[in-house]
Amino acid sequence: MKKETNTAKGLGRKTATAAAILAVMSLTACSGLKERMSRIGVEPPMSKIDNPVAKPGYQPVSLPMPPVEVANTAPNSLWQPARQTFFKDQRAHQVGDILTVMIDIDDEADMKNKTERSRTGGEKVGVPNLLGFESKLGKVLPDAVNPDALVGINTDSTSVGDGKIKREEEISLKLAAMVTQVLPNGNFVIQGRQEVRVNFELRELTLRGVVRPEDILNTNSISYDKIAEARISYGGKGTTSDVQQPRYGQQFVDAVFPF
Repeated sequence: MKKETNTAKGLGRKTATAAAILAVMSLTACSGLKERMSRIGVEPPMSKIDNPVAKPGYQPVSLPMPPVEVANTAPNSLWQPARQTFFKDQRAHQVGDILTVMIDIDDEADMKNKTERSRTGGEKVGVPNLLGFESKLGKVLPDAVNPDALVGINTDSTSVGDGKIKREEEISLKLAAMVTQVLPNGNFVIQGRQEVRVNFELRELTLRGVVRPEDILNTNSISYDKIAEARISYGGKGTTSDVQQPRYGQQFVDAVFPF
């Protein structure tokens, strides 16, 4: 009876676990289905323009800063330090200013790696004399026993790996970003977001990083390769993007299936 009770408990736990997994999958599927159903015949909605600092996930950037340098002022001079024009500097220099980021990425990678490994080993152990007990092994074991070869081990291992990576990316865009923070050393934290909707497909470009004021050109623009800690994301959502993604069930199987 105790064994049957333990078996029933085990089946109960498995049933509860399966029910929980199915419930989670059902909630996820219902949520995704509800969102997809709400977008039938309707263009993907654009997000509203809001203050990025007021968002729940916003965190100010904190980086190691050099010692603060004291600026030498010239009271009797019309020229001010860090100016590139005599009358007015048109470049972004404070929080809220806008500058143009030039994104021109042409990346290509081709790598191939192949590894082969083979190992063979063998061990043989015999005990011809063991306090006289070797003569009684025949009575314990039904088959004939050779004390000179009691233990024999053979191993053979072979491993072959072959991998190849070929990637080509080309992006050429311009994005207007805003200065959201001025660091103690004078560097700017910039953040930009752009959404373009064409028919039922919404393309989204986001950028964030840290730039030096000295790298901003006279045209108030900067190249993407001058941005430190750059985070550039280019993607989209809509009918075409949904078709390119696997179904929820397939994603779940790919995540939990071990083989």
